This record gives sequence, C-alpha cells and structure tokens, in this order.
Amino acid sequence: MSPEQILPVILCGGSGSRLWPLSRKSFPKQYLSINSKSNKTLLQKTQERIMNLKNIKDPIIICNEEHRFIVAEQMREINVKPNKILLEPFGRNTCPAITLAALKAVENNNDPIILILSSDHHISNNQNFIDAIKVGIQYAMKDRLVTFGVIPDYPATGYGYIKSQKPTKKGIIEGFDIEEFIEKPNTNKAIELFSDSRYYWNSGIFLFRASTLLKEISKLSPGILENCKKSISQELLDLDFQRINKKNFKSVPNISFDVAIMEKTNLGTVIPLDSGWSDIGNWNSVWKVSEKDKNSNYTKGNIFLKESKNCYVESENKLIYGLGLSNLIIVHSNDAVLVINQNNAEQVKDIVKELTNNNIPEGENHKKIYRPWGNYISIAEDPRWQIKLIVVHPGQSLSLQKHHHRSEHWVVVNGTAKVEIDDKVLILSENESSYIPLGSVHRLSNPGQIPLKLVEVQSGSYLGEDDIIRLKDDYGRI
Repeated sequence: MSPEQILPVILCGGSGSRLWPLSRKSFPKQYLSINSKSNKTLLQKTQERIMNLKNIKDPIIICNEEHRFIVAEQMREINVKPNKILLEPFGRNTCPAITLAALKAVENNNDPIILILSSDHHISNNQNFIDAIKVGIQYAMKDRLVTFGVIPDYPATGYGYIKSQKPTKKGIIEGFDIEEFIEKPNTNKAIELFSDSRYYWNSGIFLFRASTLLKEISKLSPGILENCKKSISQELLDLDFQRINKKNFKSVPNISFDVAIMEKTNLGTVIPLDSGWSDIGNWNSVWKVSEKDKNSNYTKGNIFLKESKNCYVESENKLIYGLGLSNLIIVHSNDAVLVINQNNAEQVKDIVKELTNNNIPEGENHKKIYRPWGNYISIAEDPRWQIKLIVVHPGQSLSLQKHHHRSEHWVVVNGTAKVEIDDKVLILSENESSYIPLGSVHRLSNPGQIPLKLVEVQSGSYLGEDDIIRLKDDYGRI
C-alpha cells in the first residue's frame, strides 16, 4: 500500500442518549436518518462524504457487537464492503478503538494514512471538509498527528477547545502546532475563547500515518498498546466481523484519544475546519442545523404549528398540533414523547439515566427491534401473551429454533412466507396462517422479492427472548 493511500476508520460507539427518544442504546443516533432529506443515516453520510477522496480505501468500522448487523446492512445499502468490522465487547472510549484500528492497518506490511471519523457528525460544506483533509494529509506524511479544529461561530459550552500557537488566517488552510487542549468551558470562559482566533472547537477528527501513531502510543501509553495487541492476537472471525478478545480488552484503560495521546505528544498539529460542522450532540444542535421556516420552526411528520417560533417538532406517526409554542423541542416516537425547553436539551441524558435507574425499558430499548433478517415491533403484550409485527427482508431467514415455554401463531399480511414446522414445509400468502405448537422445531423465511410482513401471536408461561433455542442460524448466533 503506497503512503498516499487513505484508510478511513469510522467509530460507531456511543448510545446517543441526548437524542432520546429516537436514539437509544438498542439503536443509537449514528444509525438513524436525522435531518436528512435523502433518508441516509449519519453513518452512511459519514462514509459517503469521503468517497471522492483520492486513493481512499474501504473503511474499518468499529462498533458494539450488538449493532454489527445494523452496520453491515447500512454499508450494503450504499454499496460499500468494509475492510473490517471490529466488534467491541464493551466500550473503552476512543484511544483503545483507534489503537485497534492502527494495529489492523499495519497488517501485511501496510502503512496507510489513517483518517479517524466519528459516525455521528453533520457537515454542511463537504468541499471545505475535503480541502482540509487534503491539507492534513500533507502534514500526516511528515509524521505529524493531525486533528481538525472547528472555527467557532458562537461561544459554545458543549465542546472542548484546542488552542493553536498561531491565529487563523482567513481563507487559508494550514496547520499549526497545538499549544493546549481545554475542557468544556463555562459561559464566561467560552466567550473569552470565542474572541481569540487561536481557539477552535475540538472536532474529534484525526489524521496520521499508522506507524507514526503506534510509535507515539508505545511511548506515551504502552499499556494500551500491549493490551490491544493481545485483544486481537487471535482472529476471532464471525462471518464478516472480527471479535475482540473480551478478557484482554477488559484490561484496556477506558480513556479518550485526546487525554492519552494528543495532550501529551509533541507531534500534534491542528488544521482549521470551516465546513458547517456539528456533532449532533443534542436536540438543540439538531434544530440549529435543520432547515427552518420563517418562524425558525423545524417540523417533520404530521405537524401543524400556529403562532409558534423557535421550535423543533417531530413525530413518527401521530398528529401533533401546536399553538402558541416557543423554544420547545417535541419529539414523538412510537412509544414515548419528549417535551422540553430548548435550553434544557443537554439534560436529556439525565432523563434517560433516570428512566434506566427506574427500570423503565423505554429508556434504553425501542419497541422496534432490529435483527439481521429484518425487524419486529411489539404491538401489545400481557404476562401470558404478546403480539408482534414481524418484517423479514427478501431472501432472509430466521434461525431454525424451538421454544420451551410458548406457542406461536403466524398470520401473513403482506408478501410470501416459507414456514418449516418439524417435518412440514408450508408456503403462505396474504391472509393465510400457521400455528407452531410449543416445542416444535420451526423456521420462518422470505422466499419472495418484497418484504414479508406477518403478525405473530405468542402465548405461554414465559415470553422472554431468551426462550429461543437456536439449532441452525445463517448469522452465526449459535
């Protein structure tokens, strides 16, 4: 691999709790289409915005193992086959993830330039972003550790800051030595930083040669490097994914890349970034980058607003009528509604924590659950019965399985179903049904060209998802 070739590394960790109720631990914001006319997700847009870079390679994606099939499907939708999808057994912040990616990058005697991207950023001016990356590549080839500092357009308190040794020259993209990193400031400090052109928001985007980074990690954080090496010393392959050794990874410190490396290194270079960047950190930041009407309202869904201003209102399926509203965020999902003042957007993460601490499932889990074969929604439930709407993608199959505590009744509402029950095989069309007795070995498949939709009625003494005994599975879940 020539030195000029660029290997993107996309970090897909995080639960996105500040964008609850749409973003939750079971399906966080990076996999959602937020503020997108094209319906592309934040992850997909992250990949697409770099695809015209010269010598760009297929990405390494690092995600939670729970989300592996979501990542694979979303990449397939935009015709991208990742170089690797690394599965973290649990989060360990950005330094371990970046170290793992660098170790994989230098396999087979390669030494690419690595571009580290977060999967949940919004960038409105893509050309300016690409121009900054191209300048960054020149510094990375001189063995600098490059980060990108966003030129602030207001005194933000929600971002950390980077101080360069020299002020920005308007209209010129060049690199500056880094003087210091500043944690998220209070309002007065943010106003002070905003008035000085040597300060930038910390974007969390990085660029460096893989070997240069590994040498710095070896010098500054050798324990991280050693434990990360052990974590991937054996290729624990699972279909198109590589698992990280859980025991060894548990010994890796939970630390950010800035704290472990960038704040200590003498190789740091910051490049000003003026590209309409936002980290989509909370609903207020989503509202700021959204296309609004003449009253500064953004609406999505079946929404009617009158005599209202500065509002963000979104609904998945219900009618919302607002009258005389001001500075509100209203977000309706299929199982929860959030209503807060714009000024309280940062506190949504505390709401999620409160819900989780009180064992309220809506805090972390959606009603709509995604699986590699499709998804399902729990429509209604009781201790002894549950009704689900199941969607199976064309050509996909659920596992061959059985249950010890429940029977099931399937009714096809759209498409064609292939149903295997013990030794029988049935082909069902719309309005046809099948009964699966308790203990029967069964499998559901979609042999058709359109999504299969069916209603499943479960009944029994226990309805938990752990009452699934998989006998065969196309997705390696046995």
